[in-house]
Amino acid sequence: MSDTIELRNAAERVEAGADLTPAEAEAAARALAAHDVEAGLKERFLIGFANKGETGAEVGCFARTFRVLARDPGVGEWAGRAIDVCGTGGDRQGTFNISTTAALVLAAAGVPVFKHGNRSITSSCGSADLLQALGVPLEMDEDLARRSLDKLNFVFFFAPAYHPAFKEIMPVRKALAGRGQRTVFNILGPLINPGRPAFQLMGVFGDSWVSPLAEALHSVGLEAGYVAHGRLPDGEGMDEISCATQNRTSGFGRFQGDDQVWGPDRYGLPECQRSDLAGGSLKDNLRVLQAIFDGEAPAGLVNSILLNAALAFSIQGSAASVEEGLELARENLLGGAVRDFVKKVGSFYQ
Repeated sequence: MSDTIELRNAAERVEAGADLTPAEAEAAARALAAHDVEAGLKERFLIGFANKGETGAEVGCFARTFRVLARDPGVGEWAGRAIDVCGTGGDRQGTFNISTTAALVLAAAGVPVFKHGNRSITSSCGSADLLQALGVPLEMDEDLARRSLDKLNFVFFFAPAYHPAFKEIMPVRKALAGRGQRTVFNILGPLINPGRPAFQLMGVFGDSWVSPLAEALHSVGLEAGYVAHGRLPDGEGMDEISCATQNRTSGFGRFQGDDQVWGPDRYGLPECQRSDLAGGSLKDNLRVLQAIFDGEAPAGLVNSILLNAALAFSIQGSAASVEEGLELARENLLGGAVRDFVKKVGSFYQ
């Protein structure tokens, strides 16, 4: 059956309110990546899919399909110990790059980090923007990726360089985004890390997505992790945990079924204001990063970075608990190891 027929059938199914079977979801994902399927049909399917509401099982099928279609970076040697800490974006809160900084804390402590990300779409400074400014190249071959992990415990996979299939859907995504239409691709990025790390801490912009995406990542086969969302006092949300939010986490892998809501006081950290987490342009965020190293950043921001790193340490197994992870994170961030690591990153890639 042709890709066009497969996608037309899938569009009719979701428009009728029916969930897709695994085979139908995989066929639809492959049809979206095909160059010979007209844009209008792709738009029709994506709108119908979003209107129906994508299930965790369907998103898992999409994730598995696009992981197969991704370029293999050849880092399987590290994958079984590696973690990604990232968010979907889209919360429009304008916060500092908390998850990216937490990833630097992990790598500085010797944990292999497969950071997968892109330039920002909904804020002024995405993970790719900040890391590039620190000297990390956005394009790297397999040899450089492997040497990065060997010397730095860190590699950055710039999403456009590893997902050629996305080129076929990008014009449609942009057209729909211009009309304010959300699609499954707004949440898919963090689920399709091409390095396939065994562990992940993933933030999502909406509370309603926490459980479905945990289900999706469980179906993909990761060893352990959590999907997280932070709820601010005014009801707005963030795509990560923080000390300014009540945090909902839903586990997958060995943490499957662990679904909780908790605040920073659970781990002895004080609540902070949203303003403590503020970021801005790339220049602004580089200044904030330097302030963190100099001990001059808001305590709420520093504690939020420590909290994300601590949960990630416990997921990956380098810490036996979040409490132990907090001590490890604090030692590395406030003791100068992360500052030294950032300098090492710049020197290595030069």
